[in-house]
Amino acid sequence: MFAVTPHEDALETLELRDDTADSALLLAPSRGGLATRLRLGGREIFYLEESTLRDPTKNVRGGNPVLFPQPGKLSGEVFARGAVRGALKQHGFARTSAWEVIAMRSDDAASATLRLISSDESRAAYPWEFVASFTYTLRGQVLRIEQTFTNHSDTPMPFGAGFHPYFHVPQREKAAARVGTTATRAFDNVTKTTGALAGIDLAQAEVDLHLVDHGALPCTLDWPSGAVIVRGSREYTHWVIWTLRDKDFVCVEPWTCPGDALNSGDRLLELAPEETRTLWVEYEALR
Repeated sequence: MFAVTPHEDALETLELRDDTADSALLLAPSRGGLATRLRLGGREIFYLEESTLRDPTKNVRGGNPVLFPQPGKLSGEVFARGAVRGALKQHGFARTSAWEVIAMRSDDAASATLRLISSDESRAAYPWEFVASFTYTLRGQVLRIEQTFTNHSDTPMPFGAGFHPYFHVPQREKAAARVGTTATRAFDNVTKTTGALAGIDLAQAEVDLHLVDHGALPCTLDWPSGAVIVRGSREYTHWVIWTLRDKDFVCVEPWTCPGDALNSGDRLLELAPEETRTLWVEYEALR
């Protein structure tokens, strides 16, 4: 049985449930359209630092932050595309913007659609007219997020997209945790070097690896008490693995492009005026 119900919390206002599968999702539209908590098949999937969720001056550490219109960092936090200039903080403004709920359903799945529309504030940083609509669909042990972007500007709109999921992996299990990837090379954002990838030790003080040649393939995360697989549409070719010692999370992040793409153009997506494009990402619990 599927259900979408209001939640009493002032931030986490929507709950999606598949009671048959013992799966549930909480959404905080006013806090960056954030999926804060995810249970799949009775297992809690996301890590969440509650204090960062409740403090509007902080970026939320946990859940599934939305990265748009640029995942990662811009060089100097500024970009130039031809004659157009802009400025964005790390991962863009979507994760700090208020989204609105525009649709809900609970027939063959539990689903809710959130929308973000360009504003005076967004145009000051990123001068394009856009609509971004994200549909979160919960069914069985899978969360699917369909992302639709429309350009209402008179000029082509460049953008990148991604997510920053914090998977709940206890620190004591990180040494035995494994990332399933075919990548053979990675950029290490800790040492600022690129080299051969001969395994990923998630028990290090910090892991911040950008997989160079993983491509648009699913990526798995397996640890003693759980396992998930992350899938994305063909645009998701840049994958980041991040964790910190003494924190009970491992992030497996699907991005459409690397950081600074609004300057470099590397795998940057572009929409013609009035064009719409739909991407998708899925998280599935394997056990």
